[in-house]
Order: sequence, then C-alpha cells, then structure tokens
Amino acid sequence: MTDLKKLIPQGEAETLEFKKSAGEWKEIIKTISAFGNTRGGNIYIGISDQGKISGIQIGRKTIEDLVNKIKENTDPKIFPGVSVEEINKKQIILIRVAESKSKPVFAFDRVYKRVGKSTVRVTSEEIRKMALEGKKIYWDELICEEAKLKDIDWKFVKNFFIPGYEKFSKKKVMGTPQELLGALNCIRKGKPTNAGILLFGENPQIFFKNSHIALTKYKGKMEGIERLDYKEVSGNLLHQIDECDRYIKEHTAMMSRLLPHKVEREDIPEYCWFSIRELITNAVCHRDYETQGSKVIIKMFSDRIEFYNPGGLSKGITPKNILIRQYSRNPIIANMLAKVKYIEELGEGWNKIINEHKNHPLKPKLPEIISDKYSVFVVLHSAGEKFEKTTRELKGRQKRAIGYLRRKERVTNKEYQEINKTTKKTATRDLQELVRLEILIKNGRTGKGVYYSLNPIYKGDIRGHEGT
Repeated sequence: MTDLKKLIPQGEAETLEFKKSAGEWKEIIKTISAFGNTRGGNIYIGISDQGKISGIQIGRKTIEDLVNKIKENTDPKIFPGVSVEEINKKQIILIRVAESKSKPVFAFDRVYKRVGKSTVRVTSEEIRKMALEGKKIYWDELICEEAKLKDIDWKFVKNFFIPGYEKFSKKKVMGTPQELLGALNCIRKGKPTNAGILLFGENPQIFFKNSHIALTKYKGKMEGIERLDYKEVSGNLLHQIDECDRYIKEHTAMMSRLLPHKVEREDIPEYCWFSIRELITNAVCHRDYETQGSKVIIKMFSDRIEFYNPGGLSKGITPKNILIRQYSRNPIIANMLAKVKYIEELGEGWNKIINEHKNHPLKPKLPEIISDKYSVFVVLHSAGEKFEKTTRELKGRQKRAIGYLRRKERVTNKEYQEINKTTKKTATRDLQELVRLEILIKNGRTGKGVYYSLNPIYKGDIRGHEGT
C-alpha cells in the first residue's frame, strides 16, 4: 500500500482509476474494457475521484457478485485479479487488468480505450483496426477439433492444477474448473484448445502422437557404444516435466566434499539442478507442436546431457541474445506453466541457468546452444571430471599433510619435511603437485614467508596408498 499512498495525490492516470463504490460497477466494467484494449491498469474501489479514501463495506458475496458482473458483460470474457487491500484501516478492492491478447474487448457491446485518465468509446474504424491487428492466432490457442471436454483429466485439474494456481497466484478460484480453463484459453466455444489437451488431457498422445519425450541413457561419451536405458515419457506436459526431472536426477551423481574444520559433508550435484528442470520445461514449452514428425529427445552420456527440441528458436531469438530477449511460440502453454511456477516468468530462466553455473562450486562449462530453423540443441555439461580431479590418488605424505592442515590451518615446507621425515626437495615437489591439483593454495612470495593452506573447494575424499 505504500506505493498507492504515493500515487493517490497524483490522481488518476492512463493505468490507474479510482471508484468510490462497487455501485459504479457499469463504469468499472467500461474501464476494464479500456484497460484491456490499451496497456492494462489497476482499479481501486473505495477511493473517490479526488483521491479521498472512504473505504468500502465488503459483504460475503461482494467480490463474487462483482466478478460475475464483469464476466457476464465483457467479450471476450475478462477474469481480472480481484483482491481486498487495507489502507488507513479501511478496506478497498483492487482490480488488476492486464492488456488483452484478444482485442477488441467489448463492454456492454461497446469498445472502450484509455486516453490519459479518461475512458472513451472507440470508433467503428478503430474497432476494425484492432480486430485486424489482433488476428494473430497461435497454434496452442486453436481449438482441438477432435477433442471433447470429457478428454480433459478433470481430477488432475481439481486436485493438482487448481491448488497450485491458488497457491502461487494467492487468489481463490471463484468459478468452476471449466470456467477457469476457459479464462486461461484452454477451452474455447465449449471445446478444448490444443494447449488445453497438452496441459490437461487424459491422453494427449491420442491427438498429438509425438507430444512425448524420448529419454535415453548411454554408458559412455558416445552413442552406439552401449545404451543403458530408453523410455518414452508421455501424459500431460506437467507430468512429463516432473517425470523426466525425477529420472535424470536419480541417474546422475551427487558428490560430496569435506570442508576444512567441519564434520558434515557438503553435497554437490554433478549437474546444476535448476538448469536440468528449466531445460526440460523449455523443451516442452517452446517446441514446434505443428511439426508432429519429431519429438523432444533427451540423451544422457557420462559427461553431458543433450536436449533436442523440434523447431528452431522462437521469433527474434538467437543463441547470442537469448539472455535479453524473449518470445514464446506457445504463449498459452508458457502462461499456464508460469502460473504454477513450472517455468520462469519474464524470460529469467536462461539468466538463472547461467548464474547457477557460475555459482556452482566446481564451475562446470556453460551450456551450449546450437539452433537452426528446424531444431534447438542444448548441451549441459557434467562437473564430474572436475570432482574426480580432486579425489585422485594422493601419496601417503600428502595425505598426512592434509590431515595436519585440518588441525593447524597452515603448513610450511619445513613442517612438511618434519611431518613426513623427508628431504626439502621431496617436500617441495609434493607441495607443488598439491597446488597444481588445486588442493592447496600457496601463500606468501619467497623464503620463510611461504606457507600452504587448504583450498576451500577441495572435496577431502582422500583415496590412495599410504606408501611414499
């Protein structure tokens, strides 16, 4: 509410409207049409045009009645976010309206737009222009002609999707499950859309045979040597994401390191775990479903995971600008996955993938992206070899010095000689090798000022023989 307190003195604006009471519901609905046809905006009920906060009495059905009036008098039907806020100990209603993707938005069979702080009627010529500009139809919002409402898995919608939707949107679903899917463009004209079937269908593969993920695991670093496993993960898209994410994480290594002066070990995944889930989600979200001759393919090797996605990168996106630009080939699917936190909003997914790699203790190689107009190919690299580098066999002298360092924090060349009863030449050679292996860090410049300490990234899994 702090921001609102700053906005009230400035008065109404292109994206801000005040209404004194819910009794002005007809004007409220006209403003919703205007916001939907322009840039979106917020309506606060319980504040006068002059900015006086009067508050509003909210009864048991106040919100429900208002939502129903909005739904009944807009076309396409608008389901804005409605919440109750408090300011100066007075309750007000906040209605959030997003710019509509399906313009023009009608209210009482008329079209409105926002001009400055005013809601004005749109002319017939402007309506025709809006309609022409809004004709872009995406594949995922088309009606799946062969499907019926009974092909939707309504138990999944009620028991899984709606609880997740309410949890992350922080608002209660007011209508029926069918009305909700209609508002989210998963049902149109009483039939499921392509997005509706892929996201909520009992068996989407009946309608789109290659809408599954093929997942295969190889023994080594190349295809054809030995295939350890192969499976096709089907069902709705949310199930595919969960199942592939679970399988990959169960079949990759969890490494551990022992930090200096700590008893407990720190677990380190072989791969960046957020990146795995995000790349699976990106694959099912952004693939070209009109190309049913291919499928999403994930290949697991001993040193990498490859993600193959039918259809090139979305319009305007390249491997070079993927961190700063966004465009979705399937906006309905992307929107739905974002609502239950399966995918990052605002194009933040790739930024988080890069940051996760940079912050990983073993600094694995950054993912590679290869794309043409037919496919996207992403390679996720394992950090396993870097882990193995720090757990290779060490000489008994070196292991004794590491044990000494865990107690004393530092060791000099002379102390190394005394611990191991060896010569200066051997001590120097052993210590230089430990520095090269990134197990020790050399401190100081020359002479007696030089000492060695444990590298914080050292895993501490000492293996090898005790001999010299």
